[in-house]
Parts: sequence; structure tokens; C-alpha cells
Amino acid sequence: MASSFAEPAPPGQERTYPQPTKSGKVAFRCASSGVECETAYYIYGDLSSGRTPLVGVHGGPGAGHSYLRPLSLLWVDYKIPVVLYDQVGCGASTHFKGTKGDTELWKPELFMNEFENLMSKLEITQYDWLGQSWGGMLGGQFAIERQPKCMRKLIISNSPSDMKVWVQAAQKLRAKLPQDVQETLTRCEKERKTDTEEYQQAVMAYYDRHVCRTIPRPAEYTETLECLENAMEVYETMNGPSEFFVTGSFKDWSITNLLHKVTKETCPGGLLVLNGYYDEAQDETCEPFFTKPTCRTKWKSYALSSHLTTLEETERYVKDVGAFLLSD
Repeated sequence: MASSFAEPAPPGQERTYPQPTKSGKVAFRCASSGVECETAYYIYGDLSSGRTPLVGVHGGPGAGHSYLRPLSLLWVDYKIPVVLYDQVGCGASTHFKGTKGDTELWKPELFMNEFENLMSKLEITQYDWLGQSWGGMLGGQFAIERQPKCMRKLIISNSPSDMKVWVQAAQKLRAKLPQDVQETLTRCEKERKTDTEEYQQAVMAYYDRHVCRTIPRPAEYTETLECLENAMEVYETMNGPSEFFVTGSFKDWSITNLLHKVTKETCPGGLLVLNGYYDEAQDETCEPFFTKPTCRTKWKSYALSSHLTTLEETERYVKDVGAFLLSD
């Protein structure tokens, strides 16, 4: 199955990351089910340093924190503390087996509650939010609905504000795949064979172009794919079988017309939008995060990156995020 893509390659990761200063789990009570569960977290740096910590919120849902580890370099370079965590349903946090299709459990409210619980348990009273993909979608909805008093700055990385626009953009990208790949995807989706090896191989042809372009695949990306494979309860319920075949509860999700509620009071330090030229989060999917909030906004794009800019143009990404976090 052809999947070659002759374009300039991104530089990838150029140095190693520090180990977490502290890691652990906090208890979290799932309101919809009453089940006691746990959220696994990873802290880089010193939360008592006086610097506002950056909390990295991963995508998926169900992707886990692995591919956001480059954010730990913000502590190395700028002494900005960083908190990463695995949302419930994936990674080292509590899984809910047998819940695929449970839309009463798997919805944004669960993850917003989890985030607030984590901040409370870690005694973080002010934070900056960096949400990547689904993490940015959640960040936008959180800012709109919860109107947080503790959020200083919001970074929306590789995220859409409307899933219908996301799917439309994905269809355009998919139409540029080799013909045999397109035919396999279409046939398997029509025949409901999206769980087959044949379909997954065709999916990876798209992912190699528009999710992570770094060759060889970074270890963190491999971990992320494995994490998603073990988090199908949440991923397929909310999203669907793949990034571009969205059949889950998210298919009609949109916050575009509510983004004006992200104000200078909600986000006093401003909002930064990030995406890549080859990103499945094409410009039209994330533009509303730049144009519609009434707080200050800024946008940076990466010429060699697709969706996982953290692993593709790591040094520039860290530098840009650091500069934004330290700016007035």
C-alpha cells in the first residue's frame, strides 16, 4: 500500500527530557457513576517556585500524556513548572472497561470535573492551560462554561472549534492520499470493518502525513498510539474509529459561536493558537480560536509540522510557548 510523502522532514526531538520531579495519583469521584477512581499526574519542577505552572492537557480523548513530555523542557529552559496527567480512561489513570458507547459517562463534563479536582488536590490556585487537540477543545469549553478564576493564559494547540469543520478539512486531506489507500478506507468504513488490520494500515498512511511526520516514529508517539488502543471505550464513544471517521458523540460538537465568552476576565493573560502546515487541524478548523475570543489572541504556525508539533518541531515549539508564558 503506497504511502510515500516527499516533503521536507521536521527536525524532531533534539535532546532528552528530564524525569518527573514528582508523580503520583489523586482520588477522583466520577459524579455520573459514583465510582471512585484515580488520576495519574507527573510534575516537572517546583510548584512552590512562584512561577505560574503550565498544565498540559492531552488529546484523544484517550491519548495519554506521553507525547506532551517535551513540555518538560519549559522547566529546564525557563524554570516554568509543568504538570502533565493522564485523563481517566487512559494511561496510568483508572480505566472503565465495558463502557464503550456510554455517552452519559464519556462527555466533556467528566473531564472538566477531573481537571478541577486535580488542581484542587495539587493545591494549584493559578495555572496556564495548554490543551493539545482534544485537550484544546476541552480548554475552550472549560473557559466558556466554567469561567475559571484561576486560569491566567490559554494555549490552544492543534485543536478545532467545530467537529463538522474538522471532518470537512480531513476529507480534503484524505482525498490527496494514494488512490489504493482511499479505496481501502472507504470500503472498510462502508463494510464496518474499521477494526481490521487492513483499515488500520490505511489509517496510518493518513497519520504519517497529518498526525506525526517524524521518521522514525518517536517513542512517545508509539506510546500514544498504544495508549489510544487501550482506551477505545472513551475514544470510540466520543470520536470514532479514526481521526477522520468521526461517528461518536463529538460529531456535532462545536463551541465556535460561544468563543466570545472567552474574555480578558476569563483569560487575562491572553490566548495562543498553534498548528502545523500539514496538520489535520487545518487553519479553518482553529481560526475561530483566534478571531472570536474577546481576550488578546496570537497565532503561530509551523511549516514542517502536522498534528504533534511537540514531537516534530520540538525546540521551536518550546521556545514559542515559553516566550508566550513569560510575556506580559
